Amino acid sequence: MPRPLALASLLLVLPACADSTAPSDGVDWTPVTDVLLINPRSLPNYAAQPLPVYYAGAVTREVQFPINNPPTNALATLGRVLFFDVQLSRTATVSCASCHHQALGFGDSAQFSLGFDGVRRTSAHSMRLGNARFNQSGMYFWNQRATSLEVQTTQPIMDGVEMGFDTAHGGFQALIGRMEGLAYYPPLFRLAFGDEVGVTEGRVRKALAQYVRSLISVNSRWDAAFAQVHDGSSLVLDLLAPLPGFTAQELRGRDLYMRAKPEGGLGCQGCHVAPSFSINGATRSNGLDAGETRVFRAPSLKNVALSKRFMHDGRFTSLEEVVEFYNSGIQDGPALDVRLRDTAGAPQRLNLSAADKAALAAFLRTLTDLSVTTDPRFATPFRP
Repeated sequence: MPRPLALASLLLVLPACADSTAPSDGVDWTPVTDVLLINPRSLPNYAAQPLPVYYAGAVTREVQFPINNPPTNALATLGRVLFFDVQLSRTATVSCASCHHQALGFGDSAQFSLGFDGVRRTSAHSMRLGNARFNQSGMYFWNQRATSLEVQTTQPIMDGVEMGFDTAHGGFQALIGRMEGLAYYPPLFRLAFGDEVGVTEGRVRKALAQYVRSLISVNSRWDAAFAQVHDGSSLVLDLLAPLPGFTAQELRGRDLYMRAKPEGGLGCQGCHVAPSFSINGATRSNGLDAGETRVFRAPSLKNVALSKRFMHDGRFTSLEEVVEFYNSGIQDGPALDVRLRDTAGAPQRLNLSAADKAALAAFLRTLTDLSVTTDPRFATPFRP
């Protein structure tokens, strides 16, 4: 039977600092409101979003906010504008959102995303961004070359293929010069930072990071069902409780996902950790290629079913292909995670039945959260 709802209905609230969302009198906001669908005197809530009570362990265990970048609604709003602004590319043709589409869980349908010149493409598939703030390792990009979201956010802008403000074309300073000529940015930076300093790379990093951190997924079918069975005590035990509204196939897939191999499951939960379904910080290579020495970071599995491509190079085109890879395709290499080896040390061969493979894919589809893909807070702020 479902657990009592009393505790399950409680919410946590993400930490927030005092937020100056009410601009001082006398400020001319016309340059902002003429271009943007933003009311500077009534900003959306980014900084204090409620979380279900079962996220309590995730919030304390997983990465939160850097000490020098506390969340505010004004800062995340600025980040939203930056994220969708094509002026951040050298040709004013692409933005961060060009490769990270809200409707796709902030990923891309293309295997490799088209760069600012309309010809060249990225060398890696664009990763989904939902629940990025719960990344346990604190490292970003597929190859984990960025040590924080702040460090990650401006690298695409200065990439010679992605957005074009590389060293040969003036670097970030050239972009600053452009932004200072855009009338809507000075008031937004003043609102976010409370001074007249204006645009700096560090401030752009902070704002973009806060917007990306606000892309939180807690409204999937799995979340709605789990909220009814979690009583606030043992997250681990409740992960195996019967879930109301789930089909027999989805429950079978959930059991395969959550149970460890000795218990008849597949141990997926050991690497992609509920409730955020973000990657465990200690996870190593998944054996995509033989002899692999690199360890790739993976995104949260929330909204994985909205993706059109999978893995760092986008080689798979369906969840079924991904499941089959873990069933029969893992390759050996020095970086292969020990949890993907059998008792003899060889790459695992699960020998799943067709029914079990379909069940696992069905469970992964319950992690779809359309609220993230339709929430106006996360949509383009630019007027048509």
